Amino acid sequence: MSKPLVALLTGAGISTDSGIPDYRGPNGVWRRDPEAEKLVTYEYYMGDPDIRRRSWQLRRKNGALTAGPNAAHRAVAELERSGAAAVRVITQNVDGLHQLAGMPARKVLELHGTVREVVCTDCSVRGSMADALARVEAGEPDPPCEVCGGILKSATVMFGEPLDPVVLSEALAIAKACSVFLAVGTSLQVQPAAGLAGVAADHGARLVIVNAEPTPYDEIADEVVREPIGTALPALLRRIGAEGEPR
Repeated sequence: MSKPLVALLTGAGISTDSGIPDYRGPNGVWRRDPEAEKLVTYEYYMGDPDIRRRSWQLRRKNGALTAGPNAAHRAVAELERSGAAAVRVITQNVDGLHQLAGMPARKVLELHGTVREVVCTDCSVRGSMADALARVEAGEPDPPCEVCGGILKSATVMFGEPLDPVVLSEALAIAKACSVFLAVGTSLQVQPAAGLAGVAADHGARLVIVNAEPTPYDEIADEVVREPIGTALPALLRRIGAEGEPR
């Protein structure tokens, strides 16, 4: 008998226990500082050097680069290591914590890219965010690409940029093929990522939503869990590992 394919769509809520704030919750980044959204909007970033300088300062303070995985990230990696299920992670997060927890990088689809790298908007060369931030610390307020002199940005998908069609296509294939689909710590409000939950349900997957706030997909879910993710998800994944799917 083949192992069940367990897919997890993870959002900001899975990383809050690691000290990384969410964006749309009651204390989210956008609610506290609506102007901060400009710093991650492609049009503003490319057109305004002051926005870029402020963005680099924000990256210096970004807790995602120093945060470590929490119990929820580790539980996902433990299920994958156990061999009880084939596990694939589709994440809206850019923090890289699933990989740091032990998930093989090839089994993690980063829909919105990664904050741990930079990319040149002209020649597309990629580099280390840590190295770019070291240049900022050394006095370059808006460090250009060292290869072509172009504008550098975080290797994340900014507002106004499209998702990588290859990554999105792989995510769609996983949603269609999985037997269990868990939406964890995501508001399920941002398309097309949110639509993956509906696709999975339409193709016969058991849909489980683990989120503090209601989502647009709660009505079609087989199970909705409101308990804190750090304790609820490990327990849920242990049940999946033992029984093949949650009850």
